[in-house]
Amino acid sequence: MRTYREVLRVPEFTPLFLVSATQVAASTASGLALGTLVYAATGSPLLSALSMFGPSLAQVAGALALLSAADRLPPRAALSGLSALFALGTAALALPGLPVAAVLAIVFGLGAAASLGGAVRYGLLTEILPKDGYLLGRSVLNMSGGTMQIGGYAAGGLLVTALSARGTLLIAAGLYVLAGATARFGLSGRPARAGGRPSVAETWRVNARLWSSAPRRRVYYALWVPNGLIVGCESLFVPYAPRHAGLLFAVGSLGMLMGDLLTGRLLPPHRRERLAAPLRLLLAAPYLVFALRPPLPLALAAVALASIGFSATLALQQRLMALTPDEMSGQALGLHSSGMLAMQGVSAALAGALAQPTSPAVAMAVLAAVSVAVTLALAPGLRGGPGSRRPRVAPSEGTAEGAAEGAAREG
Repeated sequence: MRTYREVLRVPEFTPLFLVSATQVAASTASGLALGTLVYAATGSPLLSALSMFGPSLAQVAGALALLSAADRLPPRAALSGLSALFALGTAALALPGLPVAAVLAIVFGLGAAASLGGAVRYGLLTEILPKDGYLLGRSVLNMSGGTMQIGGYAAGGLLVTALSARGTLLIAAGLYVLAGATARFGLSGRPARAGGRPSVAETWRVNARLWSSAPRRRVYYALWVPNGLIVGCESLFVPYAPRHAGLLFAVGSLGMLMGDLLTGRLLPPHRRERLAAPLRLLLAAPYLVFALRPPLPLALAAVALASIGFSATLALQQRLMALTPDEMSGQALGLHSSGMLAMQGVSAALAGALAQPTSPAVAMAVLAAVSVAVTLALAPGLRGGPGSRRPRVAPSEGTAEGAAEGAAREG
């Protein structure tokens, strides 16, 4: 597969696309509404950041306990059931008088469940599309996510102003119901990819296999840390510019959309591999300007430019799939997604904690500087690895990992 048109012609890709886009719209609008609600009630940048990005922090609990279900549950049933759970949880957040502690408990619980949702969704993508279409398919989903974030933040900001934060949460709950119905009636019933029952012990066993490969570990670090630190910067948009936070989020999503189009569709594989590290540097460097508290137009330009760098994850995901056996693909992608989102939650908490005694602007600049340092430290170990030029490893894990290790050392 070489074009987006070919991907969109695959029958089951469209309903999966719609499920993903609708869930992104719901989570975007509800996150902005909840962050605004908590900040208005508490005046705390830390609690506001945790209410918006705390679910990402909870993904680590899901990654440690739930991910074996990604390859051991029928995908359609899992996606529709999780959408119903998100709808109920989001509606509960709209209850008047709900204590902040209860709000955080609900969002952390939903975050743990979301780790399974991402694993199921992206594992199903590897079944719906042929292997040479995965990167394009993931690029389409990423771009739709960016588009829905732009619309979600813009619409969420308008709804919070014109309606209320609680009303916006109820609308988001309705979107989750729509996503669940699309999964139930749009996707075909497929069996689980792997046998056996999901369990905590099985989750740990497969995670240990995934983590035992040094090339995979390096890819995971690169997927998680630089990205997470910059999302920590984004978690401070509300306290940094309360009246313009939706606009900052929207231009960030626009930059992410442009980056996915450039990397997923326009760059040939060898250029994509070569630009992965520069793109991760681009992701962080523009945020250094926030140390000077720039005027709004310059801040918007810096956020848009930096967000193009999020597209580095496409090349890293392709490398991860080249190093992972088919029967572990769902859990490998789930571990990537959960670890990345967990790091985003950690970074949001760290950003809020730094902003309390200093300022949101200073905290954003500090996290950006750390992201640059981490990217530079990881670059030598990722240079010249197997990446997208090597075929995906065979199900025989021992032989495949040995070959991957050798290739990485030779690189």
